[in-house]
Amino acid sequence: MNIKRHFKSFLTRISPKLNVKFSYRYYYKRTLNLKAPKYFDEKIQWLKINEYHKDIYTQCADKLKVRDFVKSKGLEHILNKNIGVYKTVDEIDWESLPNKFVLKWNFGNGFNIICQDKSKMNKDEVFSQLKKWGKTKSHLIHAEMQYKNIPKRIICEEFLQGKSEDVLPEDFKVYCFNGEPKYILVCGGREKGRPKFYFFDVNWNLARINNDSVNAPEGFTLPKPNNFDELMVYASKLSEDFKFVRVDFYIVDNTIFFGELTFSPSGGFDVHRLEETDLLFGKLLKI
Repeated sequence: MNIKRHFKSFLTRISPKLNVKFSYRYYYKRTLNLKAPKYFDEKIQWLKINEYHKDIYTQCADKLKVRDFVKSKGLEHILNKNIGVYKTVDEIDWESLPNKFVLKWNFGNGFNIICQDKSKMNKDEVFSQLKKWGKTKSHLIHAEMQYKNIPKRIICEEFLQGKSEDVLPEDFKVYCFNGEPKYILVCGGREKGRPKFYFFDVNWNLARINNDSVNAPEGFTLPKPNNFDELMVYASKLSEDFKFVRVDFYIVDNTIFFGELTFSPSGGFDVHRLEETDLLFGKLLKI
């Protein structure tokens, strides 16, 4: 762990509020205003301190237990199939896994192994990486308290195939404010190493509120999903209990799959977000 991460983790152990005040100043070069926040990421810091310790956030940040939440909304049919759940890496029976699969920890973010061909994967390297990730205390770095009390588990999911063998499915991230979907961030091209991100509003108009969208040529758009209205209904149901949540979906062969619920995108410190967008999202989020 580098010095900055170690110091931020130390601050969280003392007080999550200390962490968010220090980190916000570090990233944005301005003082965090928790009494009257106006920027989106300021309000995310407020939520970390005042909301994210509650049980519903712990459940829904848990990539395993969130499945029960999705079922409670009558949406079990959009859940991807789990192949296995493991308490430790050594419980994984590598030989019994299919040729394609996804292995991931149920806490934090970025702890994913995407396998498109098991014969090309090194089992020892995969297990070593999973064990390394498993030692992480994700809540400490950015004071994301929703991760603190998650019982750690490894999940093996079915691999969702994109339009061709070498293409991953497109990722639709729906930004929901006080239970209402407002913007959809479409992520594509992950298999190329540098994905592109484009924002659309709920009428499927390109919203030039991030760098890729701003730099897109005049008249640029992406195909609107055939089941877009259905996607919006699902996002509304899954966001109705929260002041803010980003509801992530995948669409494969016109079938919608639930991805995850994200309460603090980029840890609440997205320095690449345009300032006007930080203010726009801040106005939409009522706390």
